[in-house]
Amino acid sequence: MKYPMTKQGALALEEELKHLKTVLRPQITEAIAEARELGDLKENAEYHAAREQQGMVEARIRDIEGRLSNAQVIDVTAIARTGKVIFGTTVTIANVDTDEEVRYQIVGEDEAEIKEGKISVTSPIARALVGKEEGEIVAVKTPAGVVEYEIVEVQHL
Repeated sequence: MKYPMTKQGALALEEELKHLKTVLRPQITEAIAEARELGDLKENAEYHAAREQQGMVEARIRDIEGRLSNAQVIDVTAIARTGKVIFGTTVTIANVDTDEEVRYQIVGEDEAEIKEGKISVTSPIARALVGKEEGEIVAVKTPAGVVEYEIVEVQHL
């Protein structure tokens, strides 16, 4: 099954993968070799720490490779602008009651980072917004009740 991912999200994972393979992996291999030279491996803390770090790096490499192989990369800038909210668009919404505006980019689950204004396509807000157009009012169910938002702007960034 393929999972949606923005072009930026895929590039970030590819950069991390490159760093892990070309920088960290060789450093850890060197640390293991140096620790082996120190003698008895049973009581060698440096060796055990390096092996543990190696296991974590290799697990992260496998995880990233799996995510990238199952990703359906979507470049929203290549999609015609229709004013509709779709995966990858950046949406400015205003709370109907308070006029408070917030801006979110709708991204894949692995990319979501609320502090950066990136929300998962599966989040309640994103599900309410997808398919709607600029100027429409959407109702979002929150723990505090239903909140209405007006879609102010839809951008393909």
